[in-house]
Amino acid sequence: MNRRHDIDALRALAFGLVILYHVAMYYVADWPWHLKSPHAAEWLQLPMRALNLWRMDLVFLISGLALGFLQRGQGARALFRQRSWRLLLPLVFGMAVVVPFQAYAQGVANGSIAPGFGAFLLRYAAGGPWPKNAFDGSDFGVTWNHLWYLPYLWLYTSVLLLLLPALQSAAGRRLRRAFAGLRGATLLVVPALPLVLWSLTLWPHFPPTHDLIGDGWLHAVYFTLFLYGWWIGTDEGWWAEAARLRWPALGAALVLLAVCLGLRVLPSELAVPRQLVRLVADLYLWTALLAILGWGHVKLNRPWRWLPWANESVYPWYVLHQTVIIVAIWWLAPLQLGPAVEPAVLVLLTVAGCWAITALVRRTAWLRPLFGLKRRARLPRPSPDLQACRSAHNA
Repeated sequence: MNRRHDIDALRALAFGLVILYHVAMYYVADWPWHLKSPHAAEWLQLPMRALNLWRMDLVFLISGLALGFLQRGQGARALFRQRSWRLLLPLVFGMAVVVPFQAYAQGVANGSIAPGFGAFLLRYAAGGPWPKNAFDGSDFGVTWNHLWYLPYLWLYTSVLLLLLPALQSAAGRRLRRAFAGLRGATLLVVPALPLVLWSLTLWPHFPPTHDLIGDGWLHAVYFTLFLYGWWIGTDEGWWAEAARLRWPALGAALVLLAVCLGLRVLPSELAVPRQLVRLVADLYLWTALLAILGWGHVKLNRPWRWLPWANESVYPWYVLHQTVIIVAIWWLAPLQLGPAVEPAVLVLLTVAGCWAITALVRRTAWLRPLFGLKRRARLPRPSPDLQACRSAHNA
């Protein structure tokens, strides 16, 4: 099977957007985050909201695609063991080593925790207890912060593998063919209908929490898109249609985004129900994803020189990036560089920090599994005959 370079590229770019999004969270006004800048800007809310409505949805759809590729030639049990190792080990390591400074910085900034990182680590290792709202997740004693994606992905992978007998039954194959066979306007609308259903039934009762347990609405949305990714796989007809619809999908997404944002800023006397805004957002979400997949298939499906590096670096960058951002803020904030210089330096420090640490991780055998990377295959030792031939040649 030829490698799908567009999927590799979209995966790297999607996680790159996640990193930029978290840098911007420090500066966007009125949106809670671990630390907030004195230079917070309201204008950032518009691009952040446009991105927030589909950024993680794209990541989970691509994760479903990746599972479909990995599944070829592997049994469900072997695949489950492999994915559990590569998802849960980095999660545990990240919660123990990478994430704690985020919680410490947040607790010190809001006055809930006394300065002293060593004392904080001892208390964190014991599971608290902490003052209420000391940091995100403090009610549980420890936190996974931005690493919530890993347990969610492990859950969806486990559920899909358990459902394989049903998904691969005659009825399951018919459903998959029906989805892959969507064309024209039906492809623009039908896949959004389950998302609309989840917003009508679950969204009012399950606000996003990222705590795995009480996240009913997000679970329904993310698993639906994860399943879509697994379904479309390498179906050439579906991808050709996504490419053909890239302009209509992009146009529909822009119109729906304008409507969605416009409805949010209506004066109180003209305000519409919040659920209507949510339904428009669902339609925008799907058309935006379809446009991204279509354009990506047309423009990115080639062997870019940076792809091999990105494929192996994206996981460590994801694990590291938010703590690197928080550490950089911790150093930069006292310097008072201003609202123009500071964000630029923060992005540069984040990129440099992730790049440097990932370079070390990629070259260190015992660190690689802790950041989700496969162990490097050892080169076979030369045979005695070959060594003898080399010795004779050198002589």
